[in-house]
Amino acid sequence: MSAHCQVTGRSPGFGKSVSHSHVRTNRRWNPNIQRKTYFVPSEGRRVTLTLSAKGIKTIDRDGIDAVIARLRARGEKF
Repeated sequence: MSAHCQVTGRSPGFGKSVSHSHVRTNRRWNPNIQRKTYFVPSEGRRVTLTLSAKGIKTIDRDGIDAVIARLRARGEKF
């Protein structure tokens, strides 16, 4: 599963880890990605989405139907 949210588009951030001796090594900040299954009443079926924690809150606020409509307008398959 890729670390990419389908709703918000959040993806990993990249940077450097700096040690006490100031040696810099590559590192990566992953978003909190989870697979969630929602029942979509308008379609009468379940949809599984890859979401960040903020994406889950967006669905709670706007509703699954509105979010699914936005994803379809963007041309995403699920």
